[in-house]
Amino acid sequence: MTQRISAGILLFRRGAAAGAGADGVEPADGVEPAGGGEPAGGGAAPAGALEVLLGHPGGPFFAGRDLGAWSIPKGEVALGEDLYVEARREFEEETGHVPPAPPAAIPIPLGSIVQKGGKIVHAWALEGDLDPATAVSNTFSMRWPPIVGAMTAFPEIDRVAWFAPEEARRRMKSAQTPFIDRLEEVLRVG
Repeated sequence: MTQRISAGILLFRRGAAAGAGADGVEPADGVEPAGGGEPAGGGAAPAGALEVLLGHPGGPFFAGRDLGAWSIPKGEVALGEDLYVEARREFEEETGHVPPAPPAAIPIPLGSIVQKGGKIVHAWALEGDLDPATAVSNTFSMRWPPIVGAMTAFPEIDRVAWFAPEEARRRMKSAQTPFIDRLEEVLRVG
């Protein structure tokens, strides 16, 4: 059995956002915003307060799920691929935005975790900003409803939102919460 490996980016910001495109996160070429996306994490955070960006998986299986369903933007990596390069590519595919790059943002390695199904997820944190209303994801196709339905396209991530760390821990897959713990530790020490 082949080991499944994913790589992703945990985008973070401190306090209220400076606006769409701040800190080097720009829409990818040719990407039009989906629009209508309201941040599920509430209003602007107090100045200096940490917030992290999470994505809600698209498709019919997650349509009615919220707590424990959100994730960092990530995707599967083939054996031999550069994990950080693939994490950046997956972030762009799932949000429609190019992640910030040095010198605007220095990648913070967050290590890896193992999810329930055995998939290993490697993550890096980047400081930046992204307007959730402008995020647009790539799509996947599946037969819906199963067996009798037509092939239908669904976004890999149907929305993104900013969350304070405690709320993010409630919303995201429990196996991924150590990424937030590790980010908070690095920011405390740094």
